[in-house]
Amino acid sequence: SAWSSLNMKAETGTTSRRNFGAAIAAGAAALVGAPDNAKAYDLPDLPYAFEALEPYIDTPTMKIHHDKHHATYVANINKATEGKDEVPILALQADAIEAGKPVRNNAGGHYNHAFFWQEMAPADEAAKMKPSAQLAELIDKSFGSMDEMKSQFEAAAAPGAVFGSGWVWVCVNQAGDELKIVGTPNQDNPLMKGVADEIMFPILGLDVWEHAYYLKYQNRRPEYVSNWWNVVNWDKISENCAYVVENHAGVSV
Repeated sequence: SAWSSLNMKAETGTTSRRNFGAAIAAGAAALVGAPDNAKAYDLPDLPYAFEALEPYIDTPTMKIHHDKHHATYVANINKATEGKDEVPILALQADAIEAGKPVRNNAGGHYNHAFFWQEMAPADEAAKMKPSAQLAELIDKSFGSMDEMKSQFEAAAAPGAVFGSGWVWVCVNQAGDELKIVGTPNQDNPLMKGVADEIMFPILGLDVWEHAYYLKYQNRRPEYVSNWWNVVNWDKISENCAYVVENHAGVSV
């Protein structure tokens, strides 16, 4: 009958609206129920073009290093911390070793690389920079001279000192009155408890994993290390030093 037909149309409309409402509710629930850190950490953009560090660091290396290697650490730390409270990547460093390999390797890898990109600049710009008075004084106090600091740093970065993959750092000690050179394996850094006798605060660090230099330098790591000084951003290193000495804390990235 006509009345039944009208009833069917009304019920169909109600069902459609109910289904649509359920879909909206489910979508909202999914959004509300998603972990706060579904993508807590992002791959930062480089502060310069891929080719900007030529001829000392080549363009293909920069592209692969940033877009592939660093991106993998970012993806993996997001997986490792899924469902947990979101905290800044700096905050994960101190207890990273205790937290286990997924956090240790990937929180370290993300922090170290984000730190690394920020401390470099095109060679023509870097050539005009010099350490601040505060940093220069600490270098002289700790090593005797800039040349001696570089010499000790390069020795610490040599294949026999950091065997295989790792990093070399210039750090401020806990007291904030001396610089130390520290080599670390894999993606460890001196902010992690257990890496050194005390937590120290990096102001400069160099990646000596082969992926950082092999396309250009092959097995000539010492050449890569000595050439790297040409792209060090001493303005940024000086800024790092001032922050660490004042706050006795690691540099945020």
